[in-house]
Amino acid sequence: MSESAAEPYTTKADFAYLRVKELILSGELPPGSVIAQAQLARDIGISTTPLREALRRLKSEGLVELDAHRDARVAPLAAEEARDLLELRRSLDPLAVALAAERRTKADIAAIRAAHEGLKPLPGNPGYAQLVAHRKFHTALYTASHNDLLIQTLDGLWDKADRYRRLALEVERGQAARDRKAVEHEGLLEYVIAGDADSAAAVMREHIDTSLGAQAAWRLRKDT
Repeated sequence: MSESAAEPYTTKADFAYLRVKELILSGELPPGSVIAQAQLARDIGISTTPLREALRRLKSEGLVELDAHRDARVAPLAAEEARDLLELRRSLDPLAVALAAERRTKADIAAIRAAHEGLKPLPGNPGYAQLVAHRKFHTALYTASHNDLLIQTLDGLWDKADRYRRLALEVERGQAARDRKAVEHEGLLEYVIAGDADSAAAVMREHIDTSLGAQAAWRLRKDT
């Protein structure tokens, strides 16, 4: 990729940030792997200076580790972080959809319907676009809460959670489990649109308790 590939972005550091994040979340840069900065900069068509800036930003989000010698690696997965993510989402996601059911606007409903259209439960080894589609639906739901702090918090949790979803999907889900998730997505759509806060929250609690993140937390805890 040439330098010109970065031009549509605000800065080359922004471009590098988005590209490296995609490589991490897609699994192309797996957890714990060393980031060869000079080679990676060449591969994505930038110099090492904006790449290092991007890595510092990713470090602040917990996706990258940097040491005093500027060596970098993808942050490893950890049982404690998986547990922490699950505990937060058990509380915040049901709250978000309950508020969404109470506050959703016509524009919110249109966005939720559009994000749900064609949505399928994540397969094993999902592509980045499939992760984005899954996130888009959940984002449309919690954006309808119209609680800015809650939206920002859930946005901040999502990228970290995607890495644990990928871990869980290393063990292929059966069709029954995939069908269950599709039914839960449909229920979330219907209850939020209908304004049924209690039912939306109940479905979301079940959705989180049986989620890929919950499976990853269990798997990592078992392995420690």
